Amino acid sequence: MLIFRSFVAAALALATLGACSSRDDEPILMNIAAAQRGPDEFSVLPTQPLQAPPNYSALPAPTPGGSNLVDPNPRADAIAALGGRPGAVQAGGIPAADSALVSHAARHGASGEIREQLAAEDLQLRQRHRGRVLERMFGANVYNRAYRNQALDSEAELERWRLSGARTPSAPPPHSR
Repeated sequence: MLIFRSFVAAALALATLGACSSRDDEPILMNIAAAQRGPDEFSVLPTQPLQAPPNYSALPAPTPGGSNLVDPNPRADAIAALGGRPGAVQAGGIPAADSALVSHAARHGASGEIREQLAAEDLQLRQRHRGRVLERMFGANVYNRAYRNQALDSEAELERWRLSGARTPSAPPPHSR
């Protein structure tokens, strides 16, 4: 009986200590950056090999804090790999060929604070689905349960589009039975 009482007392003390632990107000779900304590290994990009220019007088004047000819530009590299024009990125604006697409996408208005609004709504959703007591105590991942009702069943959605008569050329052909 004494062993049982000491076990119960130890369990209660552990539960009390676990409940008193302080975390940030924002629950950590599947946010990769939230748990990092060290440097970001993805921020280090390899540079291109140095080469001598054909004409030294044609080089631009050096600017403090400016870019270097061998500095990587991952955004421009991705645009070029996808068949776009990387020069449009350096110009800083929307290319003329894409202005009609951007105007059509923003035809119902666009909020300048969309990121802040979505972050606030996401925080409210995650706080409502924080997990059970033991999940919170042991830091269990409750991401899938929090977002379960927002998940899309891709097979059911594909079938819905096919039944409506829409063409789905990029989807795999329907299973023949």
